[in-house]
Amino acid sequence: PDFRLFLTSMPAAYFPVSVLQNGVKLTTEPPRGIKANLKRGFLEMSDEYLDGCIKKKEWRKLIFGLSFFHAVVQERRKFGPLGWNILYEFNDSDLETSLVMLKLFLDEGDDSIPWEALVYVTGHINYGGRVTDDNDRRCLLVTLQKYYCPENLEDGYTYSDSGSYYAPAFGNIQSYRDYIETLPL
Repeated sequence: PDFRLFLTSMPAAYFPVSVLQNGVKLTTEPPRGIKANLKRGFLEMSDEYLDGCIKKKEWRKLIFGLSFFHAVVQERRKFGPLGWNILYEFNDSDLETSLVMLKLFLDEGDDSIPWEALVYVTGHINYGGRVTDDNDRRCLLVTLQKYYCPENLEDGYTYSDSGSYYAPAFGNIQSYRDYIETLPL
C-alpha cells in the first residue's frame, strides 16, 4: 500500500503489455480556453528564454503572437465542423518546433524579418503538415497571418476588434504572465 510506480512509455516490444493493462493511466490534456493555453505556455518560459534571441523586441512580440495562434487553432476544435472540417490534433510539439524555427530565422537573418518564410514553415509545414482539407489549410494560413505580420511588432496592434487581445509591450516574463491573467476566461 505504500508503494507507487510511475512510468512513461512509448510503444516498445520489450515492455510487458500486462503492466500497461493493469495500471492506472494518466494523460495530459491541452488546456481549455485561450487564457489557459497562454498561461501554460508562458509558465514554462523564463527571462533567459526571452533574452535568447538577437532581435529581442521582435522575438518577444512574435513569441506571443505564435503562442496566441497556437491557442486559437487548438480552441477551434471545440466548434466541431465550424472550427475545422476535419479534427486535427495540434499539440505542443507544433508550437515548440515553430518557436525554434522562429528563433533561427530571427538570429540568422539580417535586419529584415523573412515573413513569407516564417508563414510557409509554420503554416504549411509545422502546423499545415497535419492539415488535409484545403479549406482548413486556407483558414489556418489566414489565421497565422494575423500574428505573423509586421503590424504585430507595433505596440498598438490588436488581435481582436475588442482590443482585449494583443502582444504586450517589451517586458520580463512576469509582465507577460500578469497580462495573461487579465484576459477573459
